[in-house]
Formats: sequence, C-alpha cells, structure tokens
Amino acid sequence: MTAIALLSVAPVTEESMADEVAKAVAALDDFDVSYETNPMGTVIEADTIDELFAAAQAAHEAVDGDRVSTVLKIDDKRTREQRAREKVDAVEEALGREAKRERED
Repeated sequence: MTAIALLSVAPVTEESMADEVAKAVAALDDFDVSYETNPMGTVIEADTIDELFAAAQAAHEAVDGDRVSTVLKIDDKRTREQRAREKVDAVEEALGREAKRERED
C-alpha cells in the first residue's frame, strides 16, 4: 500500500510564515516518509497510513503560534503500490509533454 498526501501547515499570521513552515517540513525528517515541498504545500509519501498521519501530526505540532491552519488531502492506494512521481508521469504521457510551464513576464 502507498499513502500519498498533500500537506499544508501554516500559522495564521500577517507576517512571513517561512520560518514556521520550515519547522513543519523539518519535523517530517523524523518519519519514514519521502516528501517534496512546493509553493502550495508538501507532497508526502508513506508506506502506511499510520506513518503518514503521524508525520502530518508532527508537522502540525511543530508550528508555533496562537492559531495554526493545516490542510491534509490523502490518496490511500489500498490495492497496489504507486508513487507520486508515477501520477505525474501518467499525466505528462497523456499530455505529450512536461506538465510545467513558466510564465513570460
């Protein structure tokens, strides 16, 4: 089984969130997960849903503040293994190109 999730953890504040988001990402290092951070959150892969939930909870708890907002979206593959990269590869194959484009300013 593979559990893939999009995790977004941030303090509710008007100031920069970078330091607190960095704490959330660093907390993931204590778990048997792989992850990649992007501008909108962090994609996490784990072999079990329990490991994924534990990592997400640690990331949430690592952020300081009076109020913390956490969003967790999970794709729990129960009948076969699939990595996050495979999902992107399938879209790029159907698209016939890389699923990325830089805006021209």
